[in-house]
Amino acid sequence: MTAATLDIHLTDDDLDTALRSDARLGLTADPKWLPPKWFYDARGSELFERITELPEYYPTRTERALLERVVGEIADAAQAEVLVELGAGSAAKTRLLLSALGARGPLKKYVPQDVSSAALRAAADQVAAEFPGLAVHGVVSDFTDTLDNLPRGGRRMIAFLGGTIGNLVPEERAEFLARIHDVLEPGEQLLLGAGLVTDPAVLVPAYDDAAGVTAEFNRNVLHVLNARLGADFAPDRFRHVAVWDAEREWIEMRLEAVEDMTVTVGGLGLTVRFGRGDQMRTEISAKFRVAGLDAELAAAGFATGRVWTDPDDRFALVLAGRR
Repeated sequence: MTAATLDIHLTDDDLDTALRSDARLGLTADPKWLPPKWFYDARGSELFERITELPEYYPTRTERALLERVVGEIADAAQAEVLVELGAGSAAKTRLLLSALGARGPLKKYVPQDVSSAALRAAADQVAAEFPGLAVHGVVSDFTDTLDNLPRGGRRMIAFLGGTIGNLVPEERAEFLARIHDVLEPGEQLLLGAGLVTDPAVLVPAYDDAAGVTAEFNRNVLHVLNARLGADFAPDRFRHVAVWDAEREWIEMRLEAVEDMTVTVGGLGLTVRFGRGDQMRTEISAKFRVAGLDAELAAAGFATGRVWTDPDDRFALVLAGRR
């Protein structure tokens, strides 16, 4: 077995700098906001894994079932020599792709990318052990601004799964897709997983479950600020809110202050006031229509090759080639 290699382009100091910048910008804005990537310390990652197992949370199991059904078609169409996965995490769904690409094509290398060096090392080593003969080259970076650090060579397919594209507002999506286009060569491909617009009666409970796990996940960003920036948030004084914005076609997760309070963020020398009922946006999760996805990809320089959806049309996998 060949050991996995790891390139580190993002350090703990870099993450601290980014958190400080995001927290200062978001907490002094009107209305307040925080980026969803700061949910994910060890506790946040554990809570999200619990969310994916909840009966209300359909996206993860829907995408996986769809991937299981069509992965052979993806492999036949892509014929990728290198699979690059953005936001790889534990690389759980990746094994389906690796098995199919290896069995039905010329796959030689797997390149997982993530912000956590510890999580990426564990996932990369496990994949290397499970797929002997496959080169595994991990990249520790932030996919939103360090795509140029992805290794080149071989016919690549970049996979961006999990519906994470929906966490970006339209302007961010356009910039992100354009950057992916720029790092790919003509003929190389993007496999994109995206949640589709569906009944709000199904959508909203997926982000506001009866057991309250999503509420704890949402409030975890406050625990992160307390631990890493010396803030004194009282998370239980914030209520989890999930609303469907029909005009923008996205779910918004917010934290709402249940009483007037003043919060000190010691690491930033910042005092933040919340009035009772004040809300702070912590995540959007945009849902798409297939025609809209095709238009956004075309605007970034991609040609959509194949689109697969689940039987309920709640999730799509799109294979698009760089023109």
